[in-house]
Amino acid sequence: MDRRTMVKSLAAGLAAGGLAATTAVNASKQDAPRPPVKPPRLEPGMTVALIAPAGASNNRQQVRYAVDVLKSLGYRVREGKNLHRRTQYLAGTDQERADDINGAFSDREVDGIFTLTGGYGTMRTLPYLDYEMIRANPKVIIGYSDITGLLLGLLARAGLVGFHGPVASSTFSEYTLAEYKKVVVSPSQTVEIGTPPRVEYPEGQAERSNRLMTFSGGKARGRLVGGNLSLLSPLIGTPYEPDFENAILFLEDVHEAFYRLDRMITHLLLAGKLDQLSGIVMGKFTKIPEEGNSFNLEEIIEQLLVPLGVPVLRGLMIGHVLDKTTVPLGIMAELDADAQTLTLLESAVT
Repeated sequence: MDRRTMVKSLAAGLAAGGLAATTAVNASKQDAPRPPVKPPRLEPGMTVALIAPAGASNNRQQVRYAVDVLKSLGYRVREGKNLHRRTQYLAGTDQERADDINGAFSDREVDGIFTLTGGYGTMRTLPYLDYEMIRANPKVIIGYSDITGLLLGLLARAGLVGFHGPVASSTFSEYTLAEYKKVVVSPSQTVEIGTPPRVEYPEGQAERSNRLMTFSGGKARGRLVGGNLSLLSPLIGTPYEPDFENAILFLEDVHEAFYRLDRMITHLLLAGKLDQLSGIVMGKFTKIPEEGNSFNLEEIIEQLLVPLGVPVLRGLMIGHVLDKTTVPLGIMAELDADAQTLTLLESAVT
């Protein structure tokens, strides 16, 4: 079941999940942005927790596969207490999933945290997290898609640098593994991320899928914020939205019609968030449903983003693709839309 199908089932699952109205948010206003706190690097031989803060696993073999993947990376694996739980489309109740998040951060024998899969559900855990404890125990936490909600909540409320990258059930292609390692395992002070794999094509052929497109040229510097657009958009106006001031926003999504992408970007625009940015990176927008009379993504970008007057680049390897980069949230970066590069200006881990 894809994320959109599960989102459509939200109303039916509210009672089963146990999200009380009195705990829908645990702060009455947006707190001032907290200085980013970096986690220690995650090297082979360390122990990682495997948790499911969003959708339930499809079957036990999916979990076993994820464990084997993490072991192949050289990690010892500790499964979350509620990893195998299922509440409708969720991996257990909201409290159970939050307990696994809190437990992974508080466990001193755990060095980092991998999420099993996306789906839907991380936003529902946000009121139950212990942000002060998490800030005091920074650890690498990584995932993409619905995990965006958790990463943004942790950045906003704890200042934690999280990582938009592969989940444990992903296939770590050669590209994905290399991008992961140079950000999380063996980082340097400055490193270019997200550039498409270089392929030498024979005569008469050229790159078709992983093309870069500059919509507005120039350079921009700022802290990286963003992730899955469908998770970022509903966080606006909550205590878990990111700080957009002078930030570089990166976005990706999957299974979203053009008009829905238009609606969510327009929401950010009307909320006054996009005119605060220093630059914009549009990652991969995949499996877009076929439509008749519709703007395409290029036209939406030209209408809504280009008038902002900041550098806009499309096509970096961010999103629901086999070859994906790892993007640290809250880290200073430079976007060069003319050179079509995104470069981290500092290490994301200590």
